[in-house]
Amino acid sequence: MNTVTLQEIANTLGISVSTASKALKDYPDVSKKTKARVKELAKTLNYKPNPFAVNLRTKQSKTIGVIIPELVHHFFSSVIKGIINQAEKKGYLVITLQSNESYTLEKKQIQLLLDKNVDGILISLANDTAVFDHIKHVIEKKTPLVMFDKIAKVVSCSKIIINDRAAAYNATKYLIDTGCKRIAHFRGPLLPQNSIDRFLGYKKALDDFNIEYDPSLVYICNDMTFEEGEIFAEKLINDRKNVDGIFINTDLVAIGAITKFNALGVKIPEDISIIGFSNWFMSSAITPTLTTVDQPGYKMGKIAFKRLYKELNHIKNKKEFSPKIIELDTSLIVRESTKT
Repeated sequence: MNTVTLQEIANTLGISVSTASKALKDYPDVSKKTKARVKELAKTLNYKPNPFAVNLRTKQSKTIGVIIPELVHHFFSSVIKGIINQAEKKGYLVITLQSNESYTLEKKQIQLLLDKNVDGILISLANDTAVFDHIKHVIEKKTPLVMFDKIAKVVSCSKIIINDRAAAYNATKYLIDTGCKRIAHFRGPLLPQNSIDRFLGYKKALDDFNIEYDPSLVYICNDMTFEEGEIFAEKLINDRKNVDGIFINTDLVAIGAITKFNALGVKIPEDISIIGFSNWFMSSAITPTLTTVDQPGYKMGKIAFKRLYKELNHIKNKKEFSPKIIELDTSLIVRESTKT
């Protein structure tokens, strides 16, 4: 079946293409009678606007790019759902790419999106991204870019974040308030800002409550996997550190730790209390259920797109705008892995 064009509608009704276009868009300078005739014929012929022609006129691709470190992570899948929810309402297609925590791949993906002429980019940085020239290049090209979750403080762009330091502080404080005296931390890699901030929040809580910081109780999870949770849980027991509480950087690692402690006969929370981070759906399925920091991924995705869309409109209308940092609230979800 041939695609019906606006020219055919105009020719059939004996009007100009411009008038037919205005009628479909409800311009006030077209009569109600003409609007009704055009819309009725368009409906009868199942007319659909040519998106390529529309994009050419508006100089917009109606496409945005999203780069995340890993798609399988519950938090990032929730963020993607939030982005798509809002993008679809505004008629945007979302191209989702996974950097696999690789700076090199992240750079290539940024260039790929620019080559595709996306209208804007949303990004959560890879763990080993320490140089930001590729991000600054996007901003210099006047392509709107918004960071979320894993961000770079030295880059001037809008960011959607949580207060990782405060969330980690409150989680550690809860362990202290429920009687823990010797608290370990399974932290993330050394580089990402959220990993740094969660470590600093943990350390500050210890200091505020006069618990001596012991660097030997900090275990670095470079890949933040289930297996690392198992490995460091067993190492903690073998090292005989007499730990009675652990604050863990992410739920997946925490679930690995719980699984290993269960296998070793370590009672949770009687022997060791555990708090995770992100409120992954498995945190309420593991035994015992996991106390965790609820990180609002879906909401973060929605707000990230809304901010990007606002900046797109500012650029479209040639208006100046300043980058904005939007901080979302977190909460501690208390379950069975901690004492009350």
